[in-house]
Amino acid sequence: MIRIKHLLALAALVTASPSLAALKLGAQAPDFTTQASLAGKPFTFHLADALRKGPVVLYFFPAAFTSGCTIEAHDFAEATATFNALGATVVGVSADPIDKLNKFSVSECRNKFAVASASGKLISAYKVTLPLMGVSNRTSYVIAPGGRVLLAYSALSPAGHVGRTMDAVKAWRATKR
Repeated sequence: MIRIKHLLALAALVTASPSLAALKLGAQAPDFTTQASLAGKPFTFHLADALRKGPVVLYFFPAAFTSGCTIEAHDFAEATATFNALGATVVGVSADPIDKLNKFSVSECRNKFAVASASGKLISAYKVTLPLMGVSNRTSYVIAPGGRVLLAYSALSPAGHVGRTMDAVKAWRATKR
């Protein structure tokens, strides 16, 4: 039986490239509603509602409790207060079921930001499908309040996702002063 980490390593050979983010800059981000969890408590997340408050950092990750996804969750948890101070909302998204994300939101997201459960349709709409796996790759988006994509960055390594999204949010914020 092939383990998920072996499949992720194989997929990394094929997909680890910043140019693979399928939604282009300026494209309209698909609106969606799904189950999410914050601090272990499930709730309904609607992208349009979050965008009314400011930009949304929407980062897709392959699977909760895997090494890279745990590192990325810790990194976003450490940066969430800064994102919030800039008016941005952070939301992690994966194909994991909500009961698993309830636990992940507490232990790895450290109760700092929400994680949402994505259907295959949502993963496809954002064009972040990890080949042969049926889950998402590691892609981070920054979406402006009007729904336009300000940043799209794909790389299987968690390194760089927080920094790039933070830079995009700061650049957006600078235009609003």
